[in-house]
Amino acid sequence: MHFVNAKGILSPQNGMNIYRGCTHGCIYCDSRSVCYGFTHAFEDVEVKRNAPELLERALRSRRKKCMIGTGAMCDPYMHCEETLQMTRKCLELIERYGFGAAIQTKSDRILRDLDVLKRINEKTKCVVQITLTTYDEELCRILEPNVCTTKRRAEVLDILRENGIPAVVWLSPVLPFLTDTKENLEGILGYCTRAKVYGIICFGMGLTLREGDREYFYGALDRHFPGLRQKYHHKYGYSYELKSDRHEALMEILRDVCRRNGIVHEVDACFQYLHEFPEKYEQLTFF
Repeated sequence: MHFVNAKGILSPQNGMNIYRGCTHGCIYCDSRSVCYGFTHAFEDVEVKRNAPELLERALRSRRKKCMIGTGAMCDPYMHCEETLQMTRKCLELIERYGFGAAIQTKSDRILRDLDVLKRINEKTKCVVQITLTTYDEELCRILEPNVCTTKRRAEVLDILRENGIPAVVWLSPVLPFLTDTKENLEGILGYCTRAKVYGIICFGMGLTLREGDREYFYGALDRHFPGLRQKYHHKYGYSYELKSDRHEALMEILRDVCRRNGIVHEVDACFQYLHEFPEKYEQLTFF
């Protein structure tokens, strides 16, 4: 972990990354890709120590309220957040200045800040996005080794529902030969329907790989699933998009479950919901 003074904190789309890099160790992480220009080891997390000051300055100068997003590149609730509490400080500013929040994470550490999330949601709108990739707990410990497992994340979804905070699930990526099964999908969807999530974001049954991410992913396959790397190479070569052969059948299951349970599953509609700041926000009621 190392500290820097950043020049800015909010992107043109009102997203922020308080940290750069991650310690969760997910074997498929796109943020490892060379195109993002990391100049330090990915696990050597860069902390923008002046992030709260920059955020307060930005929020104070905004003439129009909006949703502030975090977690798109690096998880805001990785291990260092336990002591640094940078994410919490930024959420407190979002609440104080009357903005909304859309947070993406894999970690149950978000529950530490449940009080702030509830206050934001009472005043404007707070949406929590949780990534679920595998129903198999043992497989989850391999794919996402340094963060809580899917079962615990599903419990987080339940707690959010009980506290009136809407949630969106990222069902991505789906790994060919590993998680692209009917049983895996139905297990994840069972968690989603139980928690009455607002929406599910799924870009298709597959994953993307590019330079940096690809090498790390294939190295992990060699360590944990001998021979699987060769199957990937034989089928996909060096393609960017790796679509499962079961894509259509699995997507039909997803669409059917979402339709029957009133879950938004169109990607554009989900993103619109995440970015839409309500002029008069009526808190969702869960039954």
